[in-house]
Amino acid sequence: MIVKTRTNVYDFNFHLVWVTKYRKEIFTTIEKQNAMQDILTHICDEHDIVIQSLQVMPDHIHMLIPFNPKHAASSIVKTLKGKSARLWFKAYPETKAMLWGGHLWTPSYFMATVG
Repeated sequence: MIVKTRTNVYDFNFHLVWVTKYRKEIFTTIEKQNAMQDILTHICDEHDIVIQSLQVMPDHIHMLIPFNPKHAASSIVKTLKGKSARLWFKAYPETKAMLWGGHLWTPSYFMATVG
């Protein structure tokens, strides 16, 4: 999808995947999957990130997102992972006890260009 702004034209589409710490299956019910989807949608809305595709699996997330080249990919990932973990633990505090060290996500992620 080609996006035109006042100062540039771009077509960056990224497939982003990140996993839960220890690949622990956290999002095991439709309710929990929908809750994480709502959290990520809220974060993206706040930061003007368009979600082309989003799938919450029991132990990982798949997203397809285009974004403006003025933003660094690493800062977008940091925002998505950091804010989603904070909001998740606020809604589901019992999850923190399931994860040694209290971290929802691994520090790593996968990102590839698409299209």
